[in-house]
Amino acid sequence: MNTGEPWPTPEAAEARVLEIQTRLHRWSADDPQRRFNDLANLVSDPAFLLVAWRRVAGNRGARTAGVDGHTVRHIRAKLGEEAFLSGLRDDLKARTFRPMPVRERMIPKPNGKQRRLGIPTVRDRVVQAALKLVLEPIFEADFKPCSYGFRRGRRTHDAIAEIHNFATNRYEWVVEGDITACFDEISHSALMDRVRKRIGDKRALGLVKAFLKSGILHEDGVKGDTITGTPQGGILSPVLANIALSVLDEFFMERWVDDFRARELLRRRGLATYRIVRYADDFVVMVHGTREQAEAVRDQAGEALRPMGLRLSETKTKIAHIDEGFDFLGYRIQRGLNRGNGKRYVYTYPSRDAILAITRKVKALTGRTFTNLQLSDLLYRLNPMLRGWTYYFRHGFSSRSFGYLEYFAWQRVVRWLRTKHKERNWKWLRRRYLPGWRPTDGAITLFDPRKVGVTRYRYRGSKIPTPWASQAAGATV
Repeated sequence: MNTGEPWPTPEAAEARVLEIQTRLHRWSADDPQRRFNDLANLVSDPAFLLVAWRRVAGNRGARTAGVDGHTVRHIRAKLGEEAFLSGLRDDLKARTFRPMPVRERMIPKPNGKQRRLGIPTVRDRVVQAALKLVLEPIFEADFKPCSYGFRRGRRTHDAIAEIHNFATNRYEWVVEGDITACFDEISHSALMDRVRKRIGDKRALGLVKAFLKSGILHEDGVKGDTITGTPQGGILSPVLANIALSVLDEFFMERWVDDFRARELLRRRGLATYRIVRYADDFVVMVHGTREQAEAVRDQAGEALRPMGLRLSETKTKIAHIDEGFDFLGYRIQRGLNRGNGKRYVYTYPSRDAILAITRKVKALTGRTFTNLQLSDLLYRLNPMLRGWTYYFRHGFSSRSFGYLEYFAWQRVVRWLRTKHKERNWKWLRRRYLPGWRPTDGAITLFDPRKVGVTRYRYRGSKIPTPWASQAAGATV
């Protein structure tokens, strides 16, 4: 594209990016040994930069600034989108682009500890997003079907459905893996070695390495080096983490026997068969065997992670039987007795921690601090929270949990109303805000989780298409 030519429209840019991604994915899938060159020109391509900008600007973090203090709104007001992207493209073409340190932000975790987020500048976010558009379809062809986190078209429910499928088919021992500080301890050299297996463009490799080594500006104002890890918060970090953690997928998938009769033969010989299910840095290994064999699998997982500079937590990596149950991605997965027919089934339902998390949020929002709000304002904040939680857990044995959540939320809102209107009696409150016993203000009513139907999620197995593969199939029809 010549410098004086106008930038493409958003629609044309999206179409061009999708077309090139489809080609990259097809070439990568057709030749597992292929190394890709001339990718840096794609990163600086106007279409890729425009799509990357639109995704960064449409993200919730668009209002959050990096170390330079610039937000998306500031860039639009001071420079304009086209001038900003043109300057960024010129720096990439001239090889003068240098990422800035990420801004540290500590996020509290449910267990009382804190998790570190690294917030890049908007400028760096756009380049990371463009780089992700180029790298993702290439590496997606190498990722195994047992991996679900941070991958297009794959959901947490797919991971839960696969675990349910294996647990139903006599994979009764479970290794619950917990990687110690995964995003902070990934070895840069080992990660770059894996990236180089597919990427031969030194400029693209240089951009990846520059983002890994960009450093971090701590909350106390001290700049620190990033010797290991991929700071959470960067757009490129999930892809890089999946590239690193795919060593675990490959290790277990190489030992997976596809043929059912061969698996049965192994079991008759007293050997175990096992399958990993991973979502980002959370994973479980389902074992058809004994507890001792599950303990051996746990040790093997630790050995598989060591080359990437990662290690399993000794205290948090556990072994459980399916009858005891375990928590994964917010769900409790446990085999229990069906009182109706006396048979045993594997059930999935909201975990205790998941219920506590949503009730804490409801309790915080309906506290005395927010009595200055109107009921309609409260419900506009509360309903999306309840709806999102309920729809996430609708693919499980969740009716009882939904009933409890409805009762808890109703009770908290009514208590909030009585606190807000201390001078009014119950009869007035009921007539004004509780028609049909549902808290209502104008056109908005408190969301009722009980009205969400509970359905079993359809297990898709390894038949989950990538967006680029499905695009290519559609183009040939």
